[in-house]
Amino acid sequence: MRTINQEHIIKLIELINKGPFFKLLSMQVRELSLGYCKLEVDLDTKHLNPFGGLHGGVYASLIDTATYWAIYCDLDEDVGLVTIDLKVDNLSPIKDGTLIVEGKAIKVGRTICLSEATVRTVEGKLLSHGTSKTMKTVGLQSINQAVQNMGYDSLPPKFIETKE
Repeated sequence: MRTINQEHIIKLIELINKGPFFKLLSMQVRELSLGYCKLEVDLDTKHLNPFGGLHGGVYASLIDTATYWAIYCDLDEDVGLVTIDLKVDNLSPIKDGTLIVEGKAIKVGRTICLSEATVRTVEGKLLSHGTSKTMKTVGLQSINQAVQNMGYDSLPPKFIETKE
């Protein structure tokens, strides 16, 4: 039986959080497990539209990110994902504070995966909800490519074998 290697997850979160887009949006992965991802973002003026509210593209980026990583632990080695459809419903404006984004896998199929994410304030107010359809890709957008692109040598193995 395969089990997610927690050493892999720790090193992966470190790698992800150093990614250029993550740094641009100041988002941080806080948790990553089977079917689940949690992100946090401390809002700054760079996240705002000209009217002083959070830009809708930030909501979309957060939901796209959380839904992707919610699926990750279910994928075999060297399998990546590409988003083929992203639906975002922005439900409430905000201009400052910390956002908590939670992604959850709904269905991990042979080729297509479905996941959802919510964006909330730390007090729990729902700001945005979205769903994402992603397509599995062997050797494309895999974690191995991210490791190489980010200049890392390698990550610990994703899975460890356990006896039943």
